[in-house]
Amino acid sequence: MESRTTENGSDDRTGHATGIRREALTLPGAGVRLTGDRWVPAAGDASGTVVLLHGGGQTRHAWRRAAERLAAAGWAAVAVDLRGHGDSDWAPAGDYAVEDYAADLRALITALGGRPVVVGASLGGIAALTALGRCPGLAAGLVLVDVVPRTAPEGRGRIAAFLSGGGAGFASLEEAADTVAALAPDRPRPRSPEGLRRNLRLRADGRWYWHWDPRFLTCREEADRDREEARLVAAARALTIPTMLVRGARSEVVTDAAVAELRELVPHLRVEVVEAGHMVTGDDNGVFTEHLVDFLTRIAQDPAGPRRGADGPATPGR
Repeated sequence: MESRTTENGSDDRTGHATGIRREALTLPGAGVRLTGDRWVPAAGDASGTVVLLHGGGQTRHAWRRAAERLAAAGWAAVAVDLRGHGDSDWAPAGDYAVEDYAADLRALITALGGRPVVVGASLGGIAALTALGRCPGLAAGLVLVDVVPRTAPEGRGRIAAFLSGGGAGFASLEEAADTVAALAPDRPRPRSPEGLRRNLRLRADGRWYWHWDPRFLTCREEADRDREEARLVAAARALTIPTMLVRGARSEVVTDAAVAELRELVPHLRVEVVEAGHMVTGDDNGVFTEHLVDFLTRIAQDPAGPRRGADGPATPGR
C-alpha cells in the first residue's frame, strides 16, 4: 500500500473539513490496483477505520463530504474507487462480477490492517455484503446504503438505463448535468456542473464520457438475478457483525417488503430511513452521516457487537 499526504486542514465551505488531513492511497485489489483517499484527524489517534465503497457509475469522490465529517468526528475514512471506476484499474479481462468486487474488498482490508467498519452504497454495498457474509470476521461492522438482497426490478431498470445512456458521451458538462437531473428530478440541482468533472473525462473527440469501464454494465445480467439474490440472502443470513441499513425514503430500488425480509435474515439489523432517493450519500449526506457516526460510536462502545448461535438470539435493531 502506498500513501501520500495531499492536503491539510482544508475547508470545503461546509465547515467540516478543518483539522483533518487527506492522503492519497494506492491499494491492492484482487489482480488490480485500486486508488483511494484517506481522511484522518490531524491530531490524535483515530477511533477506528471506515471503508467507503461507492455505487456503480460513481467514484470515491461521492464520499468526500461524508469522509470529511467522519474524520472531524475522530475516525479514519478510506474512500476507494471500485475496479473499472475513477482512477482504479480497469479489469484487463473485463472481470466485473460481484465476486470480483468482493475479492477486491477482502484484499484492500488485508492491506489496510485491522477490522474496519465497511460502508457500501448500491453496488459497493452488494460487494460488501457478499464479502462479509462469507468472512464476517474481516470487519467490525457493516452499513448498507439502500441495499437489500432483493431489489425492485423497475428501480434497477431506471438506473441501468441511465448508466448505459451515456455511451455516446456528452457535448458539455451541462448536457451531462441534464441527464443526471432527469434521473432524480426531485433532487436539488447543483448551481454549477463543474463537480461532474470528477466523474467524466474529456476525450480527443471533444465529448465528455463517464469515467468507468463500460464493460462493468454487462457483467450483471437480469438472467443471473435469481442466483445473485440467493447468494445475497445467504450472505445476509450469515452476518454476525453489527449491521445497519440506511434506506432512502424515496428510493425506487428498496421496498418495504425487502426491508422486512432483511430484518428476518439479520435479526440484529438497525434500520434508518432518510429523506432521500436511492443515492442517499448525495441526496442527504448530512443526515446520513449523523446516523453513521452514531452507529460507529455504538460499535466503539461495544466492539463485540451482536452475536447469534450458541449465545442465543441477537438483540434486534431498531
